[in-house]
Amino acid sequence: MTRSPYGHAMRALRAAVLSLALVLGLTGLGLASAPEATALNGKGTAGYCPNSNGVTVVVDFQELGGGTIVRCAPGDQATGLAALENAGFDVTGTQRWGKAFVCRIEGKPTAATESCVNTPPASAYWSYWHAPNGGNWTYSTSGASARKPALGSFEGWSFSLNKTASTNPKPRVAPVRP
Repeated sequence: MTRSPYGHAMRALRAAVLSLALVLGLTGLGLASAPEATALNGKGTAGYCPNSNGVTVVVDFQELGGGTIVRCAPGDQATGLAALENAGFDVTGTQRWGKAFVCRIEGKPTAATESCVNTPPASAYWSYWHAPNGGNWTYSTSGASARKPALGSFEGWSFSLNKTASTNPKPRVAPVRP
């Protein structure tokens, strides 16, 4: 009886295909499409929230450099601070007051510029904004720990350097979901 020279290769190929199918099945990857955005630091996703089931968070570094970052905090958010953190941003408060005063977002301003021991000065701080989808940015008169953002809304953080209460820069991204 003559064996086909392709028999061994076909068995090896079949075994490889079955092994791959088993691995894909066990990991749940299958042929499903990948999610539109990936989680950041185990929280949030890059970009705007795709619908009203989340809060879109905009961080504008202004004079600090780094441009503007938009991320989504999925689901209901208890506070503006929770939305900022749940969107995946690294937040540092002051040593004296904790996160009641946001001192750094994503490491900015640097420790060489701001020690974050006490409340940052009125001439250099993270201004806090909010807006409904399709609305206008409004400077928040309450702190981020005291304000509850609505589902589908926008939270904004914009670094204010040498500005006054009336000239604080709002985030440079319009609060409109694409």
